[in-house]
Amino acid sequence: MPAAIEIPTVVLKNTSSQVKVPVIGMGSAPDFTCKKDAKDAFIEAIKQGYRHFDTAAAYGSEHVLGEALKEAFQLGLVTRDELFITSKLWVTNNHPHLLVPALRESLRALQLEYLDLYLIHWPLSSKPGKFLFPIDAADLLPFDVKGVWEALQECQKLGLTRAIGVSNFSVKKLQNLLSVTTTPPAVNQVEMNLAWQQKELREFCDANGIVITAFCPLRKGASRGPNEVMENDVLQEIADAHGKSIAQVCLRWLYEQGVTFVAKSYHKERMNQNLQIFDWELSKEDYKKISQIKQNRLISGPTKPQLHDLFDDEI
Repeated sequence: MPAAIEIPTVVLKNTSSQVKVPVIGMGSAPDFTCKKDAKDAFIEAIKQGYRHFDTAAAYGSEHVLGEALKEAFQLGLVTRDELFITSKLWVTNNHPHLLVPALRESLRALQLEYLDLYLIHWPLSSKPGKFLFPIDAADLLPFDVKGVWEALQECQKLGLTRAIGVSNFSVKKLQNLLSVTTTPPAVNQVEMNLAWQQKELREFCDANGIVITAFCPLRKGASRGPNEVMENDVLQEIADAHGKSIAQVCLRWLYEQGVTFVAKSYHKERMNQNLQIFDWELSKEDYKKISQIKQNRLISGPTKPQLHDLFDDEI
């Protein structure tokens, strides 16, 4: 088989050690419905060069990723220190006293001794107990951001994770966090794609040394209508001009913004295509066209009814 592609890395600035995260990661959100297909996909991804894998307690994919990693280790495909594994704390455990046990449970599922990155999944806390999705907004509780962040720092001290961060935090919510700690998050994982470019958030994170990881980089996810990225005529024109796919244009744009991203696919050819973005560039004219794409958020949040202030009306 061809040699695995070497993926560039980004250094996480807000860590005490030089933790490096591969630019491209493989996501594992709940559309991996067949566990065998998912396990095979993770192993194939490792063979192709993927070293960054993203999961979460809420995804139900920690166990299958753990089985895939175990097999990959046994086959000698990769070593633990070559990988970057992220998981996330669900809102039912988003309480200071539940955080360390929740992380230990994720590690048991993943069959790992430590994570490379552990994230607060949403800036929300709900009643502890069984996982339900969507969350009933009536079950939400006050979010003790200071206490939770201190518990995350304790996870680092215990060696359970190399870096800590957040997910789905707006600028305002990041400001609230930064007001109660001298240790900024290493990462903020958020929705980001060509139809939701997050300019204000990117600028704030860059100014504070926070690396962005983009999810839904191809606008795939909860959409029930046309995909405003993958079915975009302007992006098709740009792709045709470069002899690339729309997906490759999307991922190249993210790479040129200096962010990291996680894409979901267990199709061997598309996995490989997603890695073919490092030997070409978008032009100034491409950027002009991309800047004119209509912007709107795809993911509205995990609650029912939706919370109107979850993202603080940021664009």
